[in-house]
Amino acid sequence: MAMQDNGTKEKNTHIIENLMGYIDTRIDIIRLEVQEKIKSSFVGIVHGVLLGLVGFMCLIFVNIFLGLLLNHLLDSTFWGFGIIALFYVVLLVILVVGLDKKMFQGVADKTFDNTIYKTDKREKSI
Repeated sequence: MAMQDNGTKEKNTHIIENLMGYIDTRIDIIRLEVQEKIKSSFVGIVHGVLLGLVGFMCLIFVNIFLGLLLNHLLDSTFWGFGIIALFYVVLLVILVVGLDKKMFQGVADKTFDNTIYKTDKREKSI
């Protein structure tokens, strides 16, 4: 009888060690997945910020160029920049008064429809 108890104790110890190893492995896998998601998010944010900054600088310099070009064509020192400023004021008024947020919501719904919870949607369709 003592031998059977000793055998079950060894088996229980072995099972507990395997279970603890499994739990440690799962925790390590989850940590790696979180680290990978954070890394890819960071890369996406840095890429987006750099694209936004370069795009903003291009917009600024194109507007300065157009203002100077209009100044030259109109033989004036300020009308070109006034026309560019008026264009942006009209654009601002159209965005504030004329467009509804529902239109942007529809575009966002179509754009981000399949980006989050892709696995859930795939499982439902199968």
